[in-house]
Amino acid sequence: MTEAPHWLMRLLLVDSWWGVWLALFGLLAQGIFMARMLVQWLASERARASVVPVSFWWLSLWGSVLLLVYGALRQDVVIIAAQLFGFIVYGRNLWFIRGTRRLEQAPPEQRRPRG
Repeated sequence: MTEAPHWLMRLLLVDSWWGVWLALFGLLAQGIFMARMLVQWLASERARASVVPVSFWWLSLWGSVLLLVYGALRQDVVIIAAQLFGFIVYGRNLWFIRGTRRLEQAPPEQRRPRG
């Protein structure tokens, strides 16, 4: 006689404890990725204009990395493909922000727009 699945396995629609941990990891990753929208919304409400704070890009990047790992562990090509491109975009935006901040902190004689 086999034992009935634990309630958590039934809730998460998995059949092993590895599946439970993987599902919980995926939910955490999705939560981080989703938090970026909350951060952006609150920043925009505060400014009364559409604003994309730097934390939006960091949450996007880390959420994407974790979802990419989750997709790889699940061997899910759809998740991998969806997160791989976003990862590049989020990283590139952070690179632009870094360059802009460096330029703003440079002495006036060194400030020249890139062309």
